[in-house]
Amino acid sequence: METKLDMSMMFAMHDALRRELVQVGRIAKLRDDEPGSLLRAALGWELFKKFLIVHHQSEDDALWPPMRARVARNPERLALVEALEAEHAVIEPLLTAIDLAAADPDYGYQRFGDIVDELASKLAAHLAHEETDGLPLIDASLTEQEWLHFARVHSQRNLPEAARYMPWLLDGASPQTIAAIIGNFPPPLLTAYREQWAPAYAALEIWPAAGQPAR
Repeated sequence: METKLDMSMMFAMHDALRRELVQVGRIAKLRDDEPGSLLRAALGWELFKKFLIVHHQSEDDALWPPMRARVARNPERLALVEALEAEHAVIEPLLTAIDLAAADPDYGYQRFGDIVDELASKLAAHLAHEETDGLPLIDASLTEQEWLHFARVHSQRNLPEAARYMPWLLDGASPQTIAAIIGNFPPPLLTAYREQWAPAYAALEIWPAAGQPAR
């Protein structure tokens, strides 16, 4: 998708969320263990929740308001923006519901898998909707300054976790994506990413192997 705005970080974030959904689904389908306990103990689940919530809250606070203002006179475009924002509202409660089901030793297993499937379905549909319809409208509607403001808000909220967030974001990304992202880093940040953050992240057990509890 050719855009006038630099959406490299947005697409990288979407790719990372899809990657993590695969891991969540893999654990949820384990049959010989306690998948709920494995998921709750996994560092990958905590990082997935944290970065997804920051991403959506940043969009809610710094992306959808200027978009609504830009398309206010076009009912069809305004309805699209409002639909994308409304899709966020169903996702965070599913994260909580998964944790509650996983923590319920008596009956949680009865609903755990269904809630994970619902999360995967709704988040995947939202990402596709945003990419197919939302991002082209954003690209056509926002100024570069408005887009950069959203990017700054998102980055500032992840700043306390930057040493985890950036390697998480780029884990398994294509060389083109990695180059597009780190090519914008100032030299000290690039050095920290290459020499400290990425190696430290690679040493972590983000998701447990099948049948093994997370560290």
